[in-house]
Amino acid sequence: MAMKIRLARGGSKKRPYYSIVAADSRMARDGRFIEKLGTYNPLLPKDSEDRVKMDMERVQYWLDQGAQPTDRIVRFLEAAGVREKAERDNPNKAKPGKKAVERAEEKAAKAAEAAEAAAAETAAPAEEATAE
Repeated sequence: MAMKIRLARGGSKKRPYYSIVAADSRMARDGRFIEKLGTYNPLLPKDSEDRVKMDMERVQYWLDQGAQPTDRIVRFLEAAGVREKAERDNPNKAKPGKKAVERAEEKAAKAAEAAEAAAAETAAPAEEATAE
């Protein structure tokens, strides 16, 4: 039986509240679970102590039994100091989209044309002054 430590959603519409549970991976997100390990309230400020509460002894027990935490739970465990921080790499996230790249290229082309025009204007009076 593949065990997961994951979030089970509660709360009303647009007011999420999650339970941190140990559950069989085949069960539905909000379905049957083995044990409730804590809570997560995303509506609280990030520096609030009540935002994430976990029974660390039980979490450690389930991790020792082979339960796999989900990505969000891994982040909670890293913040709590139970797990060491993993190196994450998503190089595509910082790249601009196609339209933004096109706009940047157009803007650079216009700036280059304006610089050439300005250089031509400053060079023309200088040539006239040297001719006189």
